[in-house]
Amino acid sequence: MSTPGPTPNPTDGELAILRVLWSRDAPATVREVHEVLSRTKDTAYTTVLKMLTIMADKGLVHRDESERSHTYRALCEEPTVQSSMLKSLVQRAFSGSALTLVQRALDDEMASAEDLDAISKLIAQAKAKRKQD
Repeated sequence: MSTPGPTPNPTDGELAILRVLWSRDAPATVREVHEVLSRTKDTAYTTVLKMLTIMADKGLVHRDESERSHTYRALCEEPTVQSSMLKSLVQRAFSGSALTLVQRALDDEMASAEDLDAISKLIAQAKAKRKQD
């Protein structure tokens, strides 16, 4: 999967649909996406259909019309979307400062002890990589 055109920044509803598509090994029909979304939120079938149509127009998903029931698959991988959304958040909410983002996350006790250990390892790996470059 490759990123089409501009970097994706899906809405919350689009992101929920993308999560369903990312969790599957194969493309999904509107009905299949609707079934998954309906487990956690009352969502109309027609709303899911309309959103998938808009997402196809935006280049977030690919619609395969070769069968009676059209299927959809995500055009962007989850890490690509996460990176795009994170960059946007850092710019908008933290004036471009990754340090401020991390400070806020740590101040608000969002990270468990296990998370902190993993973050420490990631920081060490990032430092080692920067020294190599």
